Amino acid sequence: TEGNIELIADITGVDENNIHIDLEKGVLTITGVIEPERYKDQRVIYAEYEIGDYQRSFSISDTIDQDKIEASVKDGVLSLTLPKVEPAKARKIKVNAA
Repeated sequence: TEGNIELIADITGVDENNIHIDLEKGVLTITGVIEPERYKDQRVIYAEYEIGDYQRSFSISDTIDQDKIEASVKDGVLSLTLPKVEPAKARKIKVNAA
């Protein structure tokens, strides 16, 4: 949008407590950990495939207000709002005598 960048990520199977979003040195990293299902009094002998975790990293430019990034999750969809920095407004600077 004009004021934000909206990032939508499909993270099916990840509980909201297992989503980790980190921002370090201009890199936004999203990690989702899937807990394998446990069956009482049973053990897995053979599985067709294994469930994997999610991880994705993005470089964030200086046009994003990094302190105001917000995230929410609903029905396996992670939504991130990355607000753009407002452009500096023109202003007059007063000169004081020393």
